[in-house]
This record gives sequence, structure tokens and C-alpha cells, in this order.
Amino acid sequence: MKKLVCILLAVMMVTSLTACTVQIQEEAKAQGFTPRLDASAHGHIRIAGGYDNFEALEAEFDRFSDHYPNVELMYTKVDDYNNMIGTVLNGNDAPDIYVNYSWMYGRDQYKDAIEHAEDLADPSLGLDTDCIRSNIILKTDDKSLPMVPIFSNTYGMLVNNSLFEKEGLSVPKTYEELVSVCGSFRDKGYKNPMMGFSKEETTSLFTLVSYPFFCENVADDKDAVNKLNAMDPSAGEYMRPTLEKMNQFIKDGCVDLGECDTIENNYDAVILRFFEGDVPMMTCSGDTVSGTKKRESRSEAFIANPFEYSFVPIPMSKGGAVFLDMSNLQFSVNKDSSELDIANEFMRFLITPQELNEIAQNKGLMSPTKDLSFSSMYAAFGDVPESGIVSPEEIGLTDDALIQFRQAVFHVGTGDMTIDEAIAAYGSFSQ
Repeated sequence: MKKLVCILLAVMMVTSLTACTVQIQEEAKAQGFTPRLDASAHGHIRIAGGYDNFEALEAEFDRFSDHYPNVELMYTKVDDYNNMIGTVLNGNDAPDIYVNYSWMYGRDQYKDAIEHAEDLADPSLGLDTDCIRSNIILKTDDKSLPMVPIFSNTYGMLVNNSLFEKEGLSVPKTYEELVSVCGSFRDKGYKNPMMGFSKEETTSLFTLVSYPFFCENVADDKDAVNKLNAMDPSAGEYMRPTLEKMNQFIKDGCVDLGECDTIENNYDAVILRFFEGDVPMMTCSGDTVSGTKKRESRSEAFIANPFEYSFVPIPMSKGGAVFLDMSNLQFSVNKDSSELDIANEFMRFLITPQELNEIAQNKGLMSPTKDLSFSSMYAAFGDVPESGIVSPEEIGLTDDALIQFRQAVFHVGTGDMTIDEAIAAYGSFSQ
């Protein structure tokens, strides 16, 4: 009997210790970064990317220096980044950390960007990648992790919340509500309830509106994905439901394509047109959203009549909104860096919920972390149920397949092709 009591006590002690350990680990994560190196550590970390300026990263440098005042960090812009990063990494002045992109993986012309990357999945590095949404983390054949997302991206629409409130309307959450609310705004005298850039296929409103719907349709069909990636001409048939939906969207009068043609580009012009204050909904990507804050002061209309706005999914599917979850800019560590220890320490500092949310908020982009409730701009995407989240990364769709799709939907949307013609052309559109 005494032996049984001892065993039970031992089990209770182990259980208690395990629970304590888990609690300590969770508390440590909640508290954020804990330095591993001596505070007197010296070093010079060079980070390379394609942005003209990167004030949000410089703010991270400042916070990192609170822990390591003797470490210098410098960001350098590389011209023609995508084509030049391999050359830079093979040069004598290679960066310690550099920007990378998932679409570079598996492409021979970008192999240097992958081969120079340290495996950030190595548990000895201590990166908290669990704080990042798993569906946007690059899935490699060998299970290594050459890069981690710093920002994420999605497609949706800027919403003038003040207009919706003024007119007593609710932001639509289903396709039927979208059509209805467009009609209601027109009845109230708004000429363009919904707009978007329509001149080029790359990031046209046609892609922004329909690609989430398309991904949702092929997400669970591996054969479809394989054929689409292989440029199999027969794969064009998988686009039919989406192309039909796009035709319906246009027939339902959600947008006036002639008016949309007056928008000159998918960035400045989209933002400034939205800031005129008479457009309730403007389609765009998260990249465009990131430029809104800086351009508030450049819009005379917005200065005169400021309004509240946010970014929400476009409800195209039967289930309502789809959150197209994509990685944006990612960081890799140069495994040949002479400052490897301190470079990894900076990455440990940056890959925490606190810092990733902070840098995303400062840059105006979507955070890659699991909780988006902290951001009033992107919170609506955090409210989309798991069943409504789709990721090209997780589905396995390649950038080449996206190029074929967005050209097809552009030509159908503008009336240059019929649905059947666009389907037949799959795999033959110019890259």
C-alpha cells in the first residue's frame, strides 16, 4: 500500500513539474525576447532587400540595441533585387540577413538565394516559428526552413467605414449582400459603390476579386493542382467556375469598368482615388494598403474630410468571405555570415509575436502571426473561420499557375475572350 502511495505521489509530482514547465515556457513566450548572448557582444549586421527605405526595420534595430548596444545594424537596398541577390550573396560583401521569397524556391535562377540560407528550423537556434501562421511557412522537400515570413499579404477591399455608417449600411459578408449593398449605394446617389484598378492583368481587380474563389475551388483537388502547375492545357477547365463567377460579378453591376479604367495604377492612384471619399469599396492587395497612411497627408480631399477605413475580404464564395493567406517579404540568414551568432540573435528577437506585430504595424502590412485582432486595419481577416482560409503555399499552386489564371480572368473580365477561349488558352498565355 505504501509503495502504491509513493508511486501515486511520484506521478503527481511529475505531472505537476510538467505543467509548471509548460506554464513557464508559455510565460516566457508571452514576455517576448530573452537575450542569449552577453550584453557586451559586438557585431555589425548587414541586411539586404529591395525596399527603397525600411523605416519599420530601423525601428526594430533601435529596440534590439536596447539589448545589445554594441551591435550595429544596417539595411542596404539592392537594385534589381530579384535578379541580383544571387550575385550579391556570392560576392565579398555579402549580407548577413537578406530578403527572400517563397516563389524563388525550386527555380534554378534563384538557387543561390536558397542555398546560402541557414536552416531556421534548427531547434538550437530557438526561433519561435510557432507564432507564425503555419500555412504561410514555406514547405520544402527536405523539411528545412530557408526563410521565415516577416510580413504576409492578401487580397481584399478598402472600405470607407464612415460612408457605411452614414448611410446605415453594413459591410457585406456574403456575395448576395455585396450585390445588394452596391445597389443601395447607387440608389443613394453613389456612382461607383465599388472600384479597382483594371488596366493590367498583374494585380487587376479581376484577380483580386476572383483568385481567392479559385483557390478555394481547387484546394482539395491534388490532381487539379498538379495539372495546373504542369501547364496542362486540359487544366483550364478548372477555371470555369471562377470565370463564370467573374462574369456574374460584372453582370450584377458591382463595378463600372469604364470608370475603373480611369485609375492609372494599382498603388498611388488607387489610394488617392479612394481618399476622394465617394467610393465605399476599393479592391486592392495588402501591398497597396501599406501605402495608405503615408498618403493621407497627400490627399487634399482626405485632409478636408477624413474618414475611418479598414481592409476586409471580398465575399465571393457561397460561404462568404475567403481569406487568401499568402506570405509577403521573408528573411533568410546567410549561413556563411561572419556574424552568424549575432544575426541569429536578431532573428530570435524579431520572430516573436510582439516584434512581428510591431514591424507589420509600422510598415502597414499584415502580420504573419496567428492573432490579427491587434490591427484595426486587418482584424476582419482574423475573424474569418478556419474553413474560409486558403493559402496557395499550402495548396501547392505555383506562381506560373497564377500567371496563367490572372491572364485568363483578365481577358474574360475585360471581354477580350469568352470563357471557353480563356479555358482553351491555359498554358499558352505569355509568362
